[in-house]
Amino acid sequence: MTNPFKGSMVALVTPYRDGEVDWKRLDELVDAHVAAGTDVLVPCGTTGESPTLTHEENDAVVAAVVRRAAGRVPVLAGTGSNSTHEALQMTRHARRNGADGSLLVAPYYNRPSQEGLFRHFKAIADAVDFPHVLYNIPSRCGVEIACDTIVRLREACPNIVAVKHATGSMDGASELIGRCDIAVISGDDSMTLPLMAVGAVGVISVLANIIPRDVKAMTDAALAGDWAAARTWHHRMFRLARSMLTLEVNPVPIKTAMAILGMIEEEFRLPLCPMSPANRERLQAALAEYGL
Repeated sequence: MTNPFKGSMVALVTPYRDGEVDWKRLDELVDAHVAAGTDVLVPCGTTGESPTLTHEENDAVVAAVVRRAAGRVPVLAGTGSNSTHEALQMTRHARRNGADGSLLVAPYYNRPSQEGLFRHFKAIADAVDFPHVLYNIPSRCGVEIACDTIVRLREACPNIVAVKHATGSMDGASELIGRCDIAVISGDDSMTLPLMAVGAVGVISVLANIIPRDVKAMTDAALAGDWAAARTWHHRMFRLARSMLTLEVNPVPIKTAMAILGMIEEEFRLPLCPMSPANRERLQAALAEYGL
């Protein structure tokens, strides 16, 4: 099975209003990304606040995004969990509701061994026959999916087609691309172009929530081999990308930016909370510097 997910893929936020999912705003975000040319919609990942969604809400958000996308753009659904049983239930639900694939984060908190990781992902891939993307983000999960384990999973499970690489390691990406044919997708906006230079196929982007056309312009240029244009976009977006991922924990800065721009309400679920006033000022300055 080949990887159908490439280019500019947005890590969709989950908009809230009065403590509940704001379904109207979610539909508007989907429509805006279709109009902007975003290549893939990715609901219910880290940026979508999946840890504070109930499993029923996760299922409902995925179904709503698929329904609104209506085949206009693929949907890669975040269905990962630190419980294999729960991840399998959510992945099956996403498949039944028309998602085009699943994004499976490494099990967090319980910190399984590499053998445990292998068995976890293989159980899901064997049970649900559509494309799966591993999500390797050790800073969030407390465990890294080792290169050996990813290679082993690709060999054992043809429908494990890609890995979202959010480890911060260029060496790790280079080793993985050199060892097997699994597709590598950037999980960090500021590293997208360097990763694409060594063979990554795109990005699951936080920044695309507010500048989808710019992120797509960069990934399109890189995929076409127009490295001069891609570098121009990279340097233009770099400072804003760093602001989104360093001022406070994601997705607080990006949701705050979207609220400032009138796209969603400025609302989070505890333990996430609004930015400090000083950091909010820095964020506003970064948006103004970019021209937003």
